[in-house]
Amino acid sequence: MKHWTIEDIAWDHFDPSKVDPEILKAVKAAALVEHNGYDYAAYLCSVFADDPEFCLEAKNWAEEEVQHGRALRRWAEHADPAFDFDTAFTRFTREVTLPLDAKQSVRGSRSGELVARCIVEVGTSSFYGAMAAATDEPVLKSIAMRIRADELRHYKLFLNHLNRYLEREQLGPTRRLMIALGRIRETEDDELAYAFHCANQLPEPYDRNGCIAAYSKRAYGMYKRPHVERAVMMTCKAAGIDPQSRVARLLSDASWWLVRRKVGWLERRAA
Repeated sequence: MKHWTIEDIAWDHFDPSKVDPEILKAVKAAALVEHNGYDYAAYLCSVFADDPEFCLEAKNWAEEEVQHGRALRRWAEHADPAFDFDTAFTRFTREVTLPLDAKQSVRGSRSGELVARCIVEVGTSSFYGAMAAATDEPVLKSIAMRIRADELRHYKLFLNHLNRYLEREQLGPTRRLMIALGRIRETEDDELAYAFHCANQLPEPYDRNGCIAAYSKRAYGMYKRPHVERAVMMTCKAAGIDPQSRVARLLSDASWWLVRRKVGWLERRAA
């Protein structure tokens, strides 16, 4: 099936009166991160250098990720003609770098790397699903739905390769869950925070904690319980836990409580 292109989007339906300025800030940051897909593919192809099947699919994955960044960039430029993507992206990539020549995964094994990749796709699919539900702007809604569908497919791609590698590497559910939780915690590292800083032209010096809070408030504020529940089910599957089990239900309840608690705290902080 032919993948969508930027030209498939009905740009003439853009409605500036329905742009949410807070969602726009999150979109600008996401555009930078998505547009950096080629570097992620280079890292993965270095780690999986002797697996040509995976490397080919990683390169195709990166093409789609970069297209996501281009689509988000174009929408953001419609919403804010002053948005200087090129300058923001140059600043972002100058400071946020990946170990492009790594011979081993930073997760300790290839299975661990694939668990982490699954979790990234869990996060992005839920994020764009929440964005599609939260925005009233028709073009952004269309873009977010298309990207969400891509990210769900990417999750399945990495999950299939994970299952293939688990046949040769012994990585039990406990270790897989620890890697998954560790990758979730990394959403509050410098990547998204600094992307938010660069994309929104915030004043220097870079305030890491302030940018984490600002991005998280806008991202988590879009989530509804179904988005969190689906994310937890997908995370459990990657970790080797039955998504319908009592453990999964407890994790889902706890995750939704944490999201609401965090949003409440961030809103009080911003007041």
